[in-house]
Amino acid sequence: MTAATPAPSGSDSSLSPAIRIARDLIRCPSVTPTEGGALAFLGQLLEDAGFEVHRVTFTAPGTPDVENLFARIGSGAPHVVFAGHTDVVPAGDEASWAHGPFAGEISGGFLHGRGAVDMKGGVAAFAAAALDYLAEKGDEFAGTISFLITGDEEGPAVNGTVKLLEWCAQRGETFDACIVGEPTNPDHLGDAIKVGRRGSLSGTVTVTGRQGHVAYPHLADNPIPGLIRLCAALEDLVLDEGNERFQPSNLEIVSIDTGNPAFNVIPQSASARFNVRFNDTWTRTSLAARIKAALGEVAGEELSWDLAIREDGSDSFLTNDAALIETLSAAIEAEIGRKPELSTGGGTSDARFIKNYCPVVEFGLVGQTMHQVDECVATDDLDRLAAIYRRFLSDYFKV
Repeated sequence: MTAATPAPSGSDSSLSPAIRIARDLIRCPSVTPTEGGALAFLGQLLEDAGFEVHRVTFTAPGTPDVENLFARIGSGAPHVVFAGHTDVVPAGDEASWAHGPFAGEISGGFLHGRGAVDMKGGVAAFAAAALDYLAEKGDEFAGTISFLITGDEEGPAVNGTVKLLEWCAQRGETFDACIVGEPTNPDHLGDAIKVGRRGSLSGTVTVTGRQGHVAYPHLADNPIPGLIRLCAALEDLVLDEGNERFQPSNLEIVSIDTGNPAFNVIPQSASARFNVRFNDTWTRTSLAARIKAALGEVAGEELSWDLAIREDGSDSFLTNDAALIETLSAAIEAEIGRKPELSTGGGTSDARFIKNYCPVVEFGLVGQTMHQVDECVATDDLDRLAAIYRRFLSDYFKV
């Protein structure tokens, strides 16, 4: 934990558990991959409530070591797991913040700080909900509640959720349902539950020519015009029109590079990087083949080119677990009077790993300020999210 920071408006006793836990988590400077005290704080909180807590560090060559947390209480089915992360992106220029990014200050009905929305607020709301539920149920609680928390979601995602899930499986842990507490709502709490995600595929197309002096182009072979043609083919490529489950797939060129600092040199090669967010019309294999075919049609025999597809992509998925989705939807509607959309839009999350172990959905706070300077969350939303999670637990364990 960090040293004392400016006190929020109101004493600790006047703050709800969700707000107090979120504030204390924000005060931990847990910028990926630094643990920053966040897992220590959460682990102690859960251990004091009777959870069996494990803090596990994973390593891999070329990546930073990452500490993760798994905590469980209860036994048998159903086993509900809450997944999330306590690592946050860097604050950037801290002088630009109206409130210190790791001060956890409350002002004007908002809790300010890095991770308030993404996603320490979600972790805090679920922790508050679970502790309240367990305090009420006591020995009558039948089932299992777990926390699967990583410190690597905002980083390479190598030593985090993937390995923690494998670690759990080796211990014989089985899950029946998972909620990921990412900020899923675009405008208002209760707008959307993410019931699936499009896949992600990244690649690099490279055209190779012959380096030479710009004054003697006949002695060189400039790769850039050829690359421009291939980029145009990528831009013109219509992959699909979407369907009732997913929006259309889209390909975006994210960089064009030659590595050439000189004005009087024709470069040896030029490359373009792209990413595709794709729906269930495609797999990574079929999509890569389609892109390669489209580029080949334009390149013909005259271009020397290559397509390299990264191996760290993910396929699309859709969750169809009625008990999980309907219970969470009903809890949202009961608490705030809004029927959530079942969405598959947006980017990727650690749900892409969890889907291989159990049905998973995502539901958290409003994401408008995530990763921004002056990230903040309405304190009312923290309490309402905790109430939704609390009702979900009560109703789900009746199913």
